[in-house]
Amino acid sequence: MKQYLKNIVEINDNGKSRIFAYFIQILIFISIVAFSFETVPDLEPNTRKILRVIEIFCVVVFTIEYLLRIYVADTKHKFIFSFFGIIDFLAILPFYLALGVDLRSLRALRFLRLFRILKLMRYNKAIKRFTAAISTAKEEILLFLFVTLILIYFASVGIYYFENEAQPEHFASIFDSLWWAIITLTTVGYGDVYPITVGGKVFTFLILMIGLGVVAIPTGIISSALTTSVDKKE
Repeated sequence: MKQYLKNIVEINDNGKSRIFAYFIQILIFISIVAFSFETVPDLEPNTRKILRVIEIFCVVVFTIEYLLRIYVADTKHKFIFSFFGIIDFLAILPFYLALGVDLRSLRALRFLRLFRILKLMRYNKAIKRFTAAISTAKEEILLFLFVTLILIYFASVGIYYFENEAQPEHFASIFDSLWWAIITLTTVGYGDVYPITVGGKVFTFLILMIGLGVVAIPTGIISSALTTSVDKKE
């Protein structure tokens, strides 16, 4: 019986497994759409009842799926603390936390229902390859993130010394300068904080040039790892 359920619950090349996977994916989409409709103001009471029924049905199915995956797992604790195990748990957690409690006090926890979107990753082969690519290049990515943090701090210190006297309200300290450094290095440039001194403008130009590389480097790392992952699979 356990092996039979495992062949259905886990992704396999059989009809029942595919039907189960499609059914769960459809429920995820329905759940997310219902969640979005719940935010519409002045909904009719009947509409809210329908949305509530949809939510209960989806949670019941997701709970059964979660328990079945634990049951068929070869190492139960390994699945529970795995990435997908945690996602499956977070997908149903807000509903049970809200039982018998005023939902307004748990309003901030409702966003956890969005974790149901991540459940779709289990059924997407392209996302699996992307995850494998990230895992392959994790050391390079971590090194890049470390260097990026150093650059952000360097940019914050630099712009502070250039602009502090001219704009003490925007660049009062290095910590206040962090916002400018982040939006400049990521080339977002909201325009709410910008340099007005000559030195600050020249420094900003240099940081913008570095920022282009900050955007491009991780793209190259991940695309290279993704190509390697696809080649290995083929």
